[in-house]
Amino acid sequence: MTDTTDLNDMKAMLQVPLGNQIGRVHRLWRSAITAAVQSLDMTEARWTAMLHLQLLGEGATQQALAQELGIEMPSLSRTLGQLVELDMLERRPHPTDKRAHCLYFTPAGQQTLTKLIERTMQIRQALYRDLTPAAVQQLLQALDLMERNARALLVTTAAEDNL
Repeated sequence: MTDTTDLNDMKAMLQVPLGNQIGRVHRLWRSAITAAVQSLDMTEARWTAMLHLQLLGEGATQQALAQELGIEMPSLSRTLGQLVELDMLERRPHPTDKRAHCLYFTPAGQQTLTKLIERTMQIRQALYRDLTPAAVQQLLQALDLMERNARALLVTTAAEDNL
């Protein structure tokens, strides 16, 4: 391949609205999950908070969950208040930081979480239909690389802004 061909391939690749496509798939994916868990009285904000808390582990602070979700504390506080009212979660004071609260699933929350995981796995299987395991793995690797590149770009940009 010549340098000109590489440049032409790169130009063609950059014209593909990949970010838009990723965004569309992400929105549709979340909408499919929300529809699948609607009978559990779960909104998108509620199920995402519960699933991310499960990933972080019980006892995570509200601040850690907000950071994981990439949202501000006031938005998360409303959602957590709803989950507490629904008897899905409980807030407990942090053992060493009086300003922080840790999050734990109630027994009802654990049961709902199990159903959430089952239903999200069903959605995942439906979305992966017709994709080979190798294709899914290749897509994951490409997205991981793009994420690393984006994070590096943000660090570089922040460093340049501080000069």
